[in-house]
Amino acid sequence: MSQSPFKTLHITNYYHKNSGGISTSYNNLLAAAGKLEREAVLIVPGEKEAVEEVNDFARIYYVPARYSPIFDKRYRIIMPWQYMNGGSPIREIMLKERPDLVEVTDKYTLSMMGAMIRINKFKQIGRPILVHFSCERMDDNVGSFLVGGRAGEWFARQIIGKYTLPSFDFHIANSVYTAEEFHLSVEKTGGLMRRTWRWLKAPRVELADRVFVCPRGVDAVQFTPDRKSDAGRAKLIELAGIPGEAFAILYAGRISPEKNVGLLIEMMKELAGDGGRDFRLVVAGAGPQEEWLRSEGEKLGQNKVVLLGHRDKDTLADLYANADVFVHPNPKEPFGIAPLEAMASGVPTVAPRAGGILSYATDENAWLLPPEGKAFADAVRSIAADPEAAKLRADKAVETARANTREASTQRLFETYDRIYEEFHSRRELYTDIEAAATFDHVELLRKTGSGR
Repeated sequence: MSQSPFKTLHITNYYHKNSGGISTSYNNLLAAAGKLEREAVLIVPGEKEAVEEVNDFARIYYVPARYSPIFDKRYRIIMPWQYMNGGSPIREIMLKERPDLVEVTDKYTLSMMGAMIRINKFKQIGRPILVHFSCERMDDNVGSFLVGGRAGEWFARQIIGKYTLPSFDFHIANSVYTAEEFHLSVEKTGGLMRRTWRWLKAPRVELADRVFVCPRGVDAVQFTPDRKSDAGRAKLIELAGIPGEAFAILYAGRISPEKNVGLLIEMMKELAGDGGRDFRLVVAGAGPQEEWLRSEGEKLGQNKVVLLGHRDKDTLADLYANADVFVHPNPKEPFGIAPLEAMASGVPTVAPRAGGILSYATDENAWLLPPEGKAFADAVRSIAADPEAAKLRADKAVETARANTREASTQRLFETYDRIYEEFHSRRELYTDIEAAATFDHVELLRKTGSGR
């Protein structure tokens, strides 16, 4: 690919250098930017102000920010006043970089930036293309952390439909499941939606023409069955402090409400009474429910549930390849990089038949079940009882993962940026004709939308 004529600037929260799906995705993007000779800038929260030159074409700006007060408290969050006020650090960075495309990855504190640019509150930087990257569903998060049920769904979808959607020119989702939230948010509309869309000068095009689906990919070099070995197995046993003959069940990810980690305890309660095998749950990760999970695990017996805390990618890759089975409890996973990493490692993978995991998981390469403790326990027992049959399915999982690499994913993402850039500038009147936007019936058009692309 030849050098891109435009610069992309990406702003995200919940960035941690060595962990998390968002971090992995953007680290891959910046690395690819260097190889493809495309200018890419990333703004993230940090402990102090700093600039990191990733390569000749990519850099990271760290903006001082405090830790999250509500969601995962391991992560720092950029708040609105850090870009709303004149002379704020993000305004200064954007003025210096002059991006052609601004991408925001957050439905909460960062989403105001799209609206502010749309209504000319960032006059000095001009009018970049506004893109929102959706790597989660607000209705799921609100239900996990604040209020669940229909009230939580209504609240989230009101915000998405009346504010987030019209604030940006385009939206990119990491799965069809994640993109679905946009379409659900415009099913029930009214006069207030019309007024907010007009106030924000929202694009007068169908939702299907504004929402793109770009699934993420896995590092199939780092996560591979080749890491399986006697030494790797011995390392897992020693690290977890479990007997050598134990059947090691691995979970890797955040230990937090939205991950449905309670299912892991339900599963282990079912397996606790099994006299034939010594089932042990090994957890690699951290989060707000860490102490709860440890406490519940202790009720099942010593070292029946072992918490290893956060582990680096190399250690995690070894754990995947040398575990006996990987379980992922979350039925509302936006995409699920951990299950895909497990599949790439050749370990039998058990997951709910729901959510973004269905982007790549099938009955041929995984064990897809209702998110219930007994169902998961039965699947684990069947894998333990017939390892040869389990290996055949796991081998198909490896093939799936190798067809969904991070290189292919990042290439697809850059191609989407190119498509967005071309469409924005070839159909510019659709996005800047304010007078027409004031009289156009957005809602009627949205009712005709499809499922995205």
